[in-house]
Amino acid sequence: MEIETLIKRQKEFFEQGKTLSYKTRKNFLREFRKAILKYEPKLYQALYKDLNKSETESFMCEIGLVLSDLNYQIKHLKKNMKKKHKKTPLAQFKGKSYIEPSPYGNTLVIAPWNYPILLSLEPFVGAIAAGNTVILKPSEYSIETSAVLKELISEVFPEEYASVVLGDASVAAKLLDNEFDYIFFTGGTKIGQKVALAASKYLTPMTLELGGKSPVIVDSTAKINLAAKRIVFGKFLNAGQTCVAPDYVLVHESKKEELIQALTNWIKKLYPNSLENSNYVKMINEHHYNRVLSYIQTANQIIYGGNSSLDSLKIEPTLLNSSLDEEVMQEEIFGPVLPILTYKTNEDLLSTIRKHPNPLALYIFSTNKKNINWITSHVQFGGGCVNDTIIHLATNELPFGGVRQSGIGSYHGKKSFETFSHYKSILSKANWIDLPIRYTPYTKKKRKLIQFFMK
Repeated sequence: MEIETLIKRQKEFFEQGKTLSYKTRKNFLREFRKAILKYEPKLYQALYKDLNKSETESFMCEIGLVLSDLNYQIKHLKKNMKKKHKKTPLAQFKGKSYIEPSPYGNTLVIAPWNYPILLSLEPFVGAIAAGNTVILKPSEYSIETSAVLKELISEVFPEEYASVVLGDASVAAKLLDNEFDYIFFTGGTKIGQKVALAASKYLTPMTLELGGKSPVIVDSTAKINLAAKRIVFGKFLNAGQTCVAPDYVLVHESKKEELIQALTNWIKKLYPNSLENSNYVKMINEHHYNRVLSYIQTANQIIYGGNSSLDSLKIEPTLLNSSLDEEVMQEEIFGPVLPILTYKTNEDLLSTIRKHPNPLALYIFSTNKKNINWITSHVQFGGGCVNDTIIHLATNELPFGGVRQSGIGSYHGKKSFETFSHYKSILSKANWIDLPIRYTPYTKKKRKLIQFFMK
């Protein structure tokens, strides 16, 4: 079907009110959950072909999180759809005030390749729960997974309700040439700017989930061995192809050598023989393989790793002794390379982080509460963890999103429903009484009464 025809049919479907009822939304969410379970083997196979992901990592980081979010949306749907009653001021006697959630209408979700199931389906589920129609454009790089997503969604939803459009960047551009009621984009900052520009043509509201250089701070009070273990987990999960992966380490100079030794030990334990390890994720394609490899080739000093295999598109977990002027510190790495820098004071720390402002995530390892609070209050970032990495995005109770360069808006759990909803503020007045004081002609007595009611 032509893109313009599909968009028109979805708009008509929405305008006919076919997505609005609680029963419809809940039934489709339940059927979609059943379909994911049915397609689970196909999804595992596709993720393995695209990224060499193991079934355990695929479930833990993608399918399991989508199922968890579906459970949340189904369980809380009735409550989230209810009107929220608010206090009505005496000046508006007799009236009732409430806020009513309303779906935007026809929505567009553009998803990336690094977590092609999670980052496609979690916003998709939020849009459906909120009562919208959806066009999903998954990445052309994760070709196997994108094909399964199209098959999965078409089995549950009529295409005028929800549909997957496959294709390259030109297809995404063609979609963005059309008017939508809401756009949800996950990807790089440069493409996000193009999406924002396209949305501005129609003043379309949007969510942008972007990225940036997310720092890991290890201060002088940190428990180094545990910190190293959790940094290695967060950094090399999905071979570093994670928007909230630790991008670089800022360690207090007194702990540098101890941390390097601990990081090296944990890499050896968790990723032995990584280039031959069947559970170690590969780079998505040769372009990204060469891009990340260039960071290693131009590095001042390789502390650990640095080996690679073009045949398998794998790059060994790599530690670099780095400085701010190196190539690896100019852009988000998005690969299994971890630069290590040092700092002396918190002012030094802040100066370094502000070279790459507004990261999507920030992680701090410390046992000093005063220091933790100082850092989290002085740095603008999307979200993060204290004494861990990455796991803040795995809970439905915490909204996930960036700030400025790292994104606009957030989602997960209840926030997903809110993101894809417009909240109408409504005041309903009684028709059996009408206070005359607001009407002309205005007198001194009316003014005194108005002042009394409104103060």
